[in-house]
Amino acid sequence: QVQLVESGGGLVQAGGSLRLSCAASGSTFSRNAMGWYRQAPGKQRAPVAVIGNDGSTNYVDSVKGRFTISRDNAKNTVYLQMNSLKPEDTAVYYCTPLGLGKDYWGQGTQVTVSS
Repeated sequence: QVQLVESGGGLVQAGGSLRLSCAASGSTFSRNAMGWYRQAPGKQRAPVAVIGNDGSTNYVDSVKGRFTISRDNAKNTVYLQMNSLKPEDTAVYYCTPLGLGKDYWGQGTQVTVSS
């Protein structure tokens, strides 16, 4: 069983920054790739960034150069540093482990970017 707790969201003006955190339970954390997803109002949940167990990263084009995903295996935590935020980044952000054959989601954290 995996439990995920996202935090760090909030209301920020366009151009601002936020750092999201996701604390994950489970001793296999360091072996799993982890992803950040987001769901905007009226839209489907979509991937934002992925970090492999080797530290390799991938980003959706719309956040490249602005967002940075990282992980601390000692703390079972994955982060998403978001800079130069835009109103279109407004969404609920979720983290999830990848490749487990089952979806695990936390409660998410709301990010609202005002123009």
